[in-house]
Amino acid sequence: MNREQKAQIIDTLTGEFKGSQAIVICNFNGTSHKELEALRVDARANGTKVQVAKNSLVTVAVKNAELGDIELSGTNIFLWSDDQISACKVADKFAMANKEKFEIKSGIIEGEISDVSKVMAFAKLASREELLGMLAATWMAPLTNFTVGLDALRKQKEEAA
Repeated sequence: MNREQKAQIIDTLTGEFKGSQAIVICNFNGTSHKELEALRVDARANGTKVQVAKNSLVTVAVKNAELGDIELSGTNIFLWSDDQISACKVADKFAMANKEKFEIKSGIIEGEISDVSKVMAFAKLASREELLGMLAATWMAPLTNFTVGLDALRKQKEEAA
């Protein structure tokens, strides 16, 4: 890989990392190509991007994105997204399915370098869509109860007549 290609990768990753709210760093040593493709498909469906890149290039990109200094070693795959939860959820789901081959190492959440426990905590949170569904259900509960009550009253009046 020549300098121009490295510079292009660094620029691309810097731009992506600046716009992301969460970056999850995982060890994928021993994971097959087929399994990684399944991870990429799941990530794409959840609005998360996945890339394997050289640690030195990612370290420079993270520094250029002003997210701090991070030390990377080993074989790493990087997952990032525009929200804090989806990248963590995708990584956690894949790590649970492939315990021996895939592990979450650390992350950068909201511009702060985080350990595994914080990434796991974000993975357990409800997604935006789930929260909106809960809110809609809460708002609809009084209306639903009112209509059920009216229907019961109607049936009672019909039986009395």
